[in-house]
Amino acid sequence: MSNDTTPYETEVIIGCDHAAYPLKETIKAFLAEKGVKVVDAGCHGPESVNYPDFAKEVAGKVSDGTHPKGILLCGTGLGMSMAANRFKGVRAALVSDGFSARMSRMHNNSNILVMGARVIGESLALDLVRIWMETPFEGGRHLDRIQMFESF
Repeated sequence: MSNDTTPYETEVIIGCDHAAYPLKETIKAFLAEKGVKVVDAGCHGPESVNYPDFAKEVAGKVSDGTHPKGILLCGTGLGMSMAANRFKGVRAALVSDGFSARMSRMHNNSNILVMGARVIGESLALDLVRIWMETPFEGGRHLDRIQMFESF
């Protein structure tokens, strides 16, 4: 756990494609500074890879309960979010602004944060990770709504 009072998860799984490899490394360092154990699901370099492989690894581990939260990164975030949301119980939110990051947690209890490395810069990405990690789920009527679409 971090030294401050922010409610960061103690463990997060992260994955990316080649377009987001540098950003993934930056986010890993940021989370490690907060005391978060980061499980790196790849990719492990800038060589071209297929994003669905990494979406499957991260979303599968969130879906089966191995990890409470995940982060996925690719060039736009679109492919990763589409692939991740195919897994039961996964609520992957593609965000590029603070309001969406906050609301994805407060109202939708998102368990995977998705960002596009070619869409946002490093500073914004770190801010979005911070907001997403620090924002709790409100529950209540929002839980009822989530349960409704979990049965689709």
